[in-house]
Amino acid sequence: MKNNPIIEKVMANASEAFLNLSVDELIEHALNNKEGELTSTGALAADTGEFTGRSPKDKFVVRDATTENTVWWGSVNQPFEREKFDALLAKVIKHYEGKRIYVRDAYACADENYRMNIGVVTESAYQNLFANNLFLRPTAEEAANQQPEWIILAAPSFNADAAVDGTRQHNFTIVDFTNKIILIGGSGYTGELKKGIFSVLNYTLPENEGVLSMHCSANIGEQGDTAIFFGLSGTGKTTLSADPDRKLIGDDEHGWSGNTVFNFEGGCYAKCIDLTEEKEPQIWKAIKRGALVENVRFFPNSNEVDYTNTTVTENTRVAYPIDHIDNIAVPSVGTAPKNIFFLTADAFGVLPPISKLNPGQAGYHFISGYTAKVAGTEAGIVDPVATFSACFGQAFLPLHPAKYAEMLGEKMRESNVNVWLVNTGWSGGPFGIGKRMSLKNTRAMITAALNGELDQVEYTQHPVFGLQMPTTCPNVPSEVLNPRNTWSDKSAYDEKANHLAGLFNDNFSKFEAGANEEIKAAAPKALRTS
Repeated sequence: MKNNPIIEKVMANASEAFLNLSVDELIEHALNNKEGELTSTGALAADTGEFTGRSPKDKFVVRDATTENTVWWGSVNQPFEREKFDALLAKVIKHYEGKRIYVRDAYACADENYRMNIGVVTESAYQNLFANNLFLRPTAEEAANQQPEWIILAAPSFNADAAVDGTRQHNFTIVDFTNKIILIGGSGYTGELKKGIFSVLNYTLPENEGVLSMHCSANIGEQGDTAIFFGLSGTGKTTLSADPDRKLIGDDEHGWSGNTVFNFEGGCYAKCIDLTEEKEPQIWKAIKRGALVENVRFFPNSNEVDYTNTTVTENTRVAYPIDHIDNIAVPSVGTAPKNIFFLTADAFGVLPPISKLNPGQAGYHFISGYTAKVAGTEAGIVDPVATFSACFGQAFLPLHPAKYAEMLGEKMRESNVNVWLVNTGWSGGPFGIGKRMSLKNTRAMITAALNGELDQVEYTQHPVFGLQMPTTCPNVPSEVLNPRNTWSDKSAYDEKANHLAGLFNDNFSKFEAGANEEIKAAAPKALRTS
């Protein structure tokens, strides 16, 4: 850790400061500190305390000359006064005095052209293990000479005084783009570290480097062809990108420069709820010594994790370095993508199982970031609930979503990439009437797209969404390719398609002012049904 006055001061005033401990040393410290215990597979199990997930209402950005006219201000990026931040930073630095702390050199971005060195200060060994697992790991020689560009100060035991400090409540995550500091207090949830850096890269790479930052997974085939998968929770992103015939570049955060797709991270942060070896064999096998499982509980009188137990939270997680997975790309870099997949679990049963998008449509659906969650069924079937998250990661976007969408369109044209919308949701009717798309068929459609087999078939246009739907696909029954044909009641389909189009257009109205004409023209157009 070289030449960072804040970290040097924190280390000098701590009772003990441990720098770049090994995985085994961190585990030993965590056990000695009573931060957790070992599971039957050798992973460290730890609780994150009061917060078991991110707290988006307590995330802020320092508003100053750097950010005033660039940041997309609003509920995602709440402004924080410069004076308040500087005062709060001084309090956190003071808070570290006399405490045991753990300090780590790390970096983000597997493409060396965009490498961003990071210095991480934590109060606990388990948090430092998380930083080791999720960020990229410098060699010992690199760490000895590394000067951090950004620093993360995590102080879970420091509680802010909201009335004095300007926060909403006692916990906070604040990003200072001018001084390159992420300040975290009052929460031990490790995901705040990971997503703090992701938010930073979502600002610096598009704004300063012309690199599109993306909340997606990516893999690469034997011929060197890269594929990218976007999708919100429950759409199959992790499952569909884990292909035995393709190497994983990364599962969550990537950048797309002119000619490369590269992982931001050095690990994976996977959900554990109801985890089984049969459903997610890669994740299951990755939970071994060095992995960190969070907020789980054991079967009685054992140290075997019960992944069905939601006593603490449904958001149980495991953090592990990417090399805990066998079939990975080394380094975590691929070529510019040939295919991009937007995954949606459309519980309304309207969208085609696979369709091809032009650049305007790609921008529109990228801004929309749509999926539909199945509602509860307390008394009969309840309509699904549409969910929109701009760019499939709205909570982490410092810039206006249209900025990322327009960059995607530009890169599509430059690289001649295919963009596909894939519905992993319902067919033949909405949830409660239709059936969930067959995983076998979805995999076959994605394989056909990857192999170029869908370049040779005829297409027909969806009447409402304007999407190009293949009329045939190898190893997939043709009758499922046009969703309207799978509904017994065609007028009911038309009505539901119009309804979904209205939901899309209502959501897009929030972003329309910042979008170009090509993206606006891609909006769905409701049919006349009378």
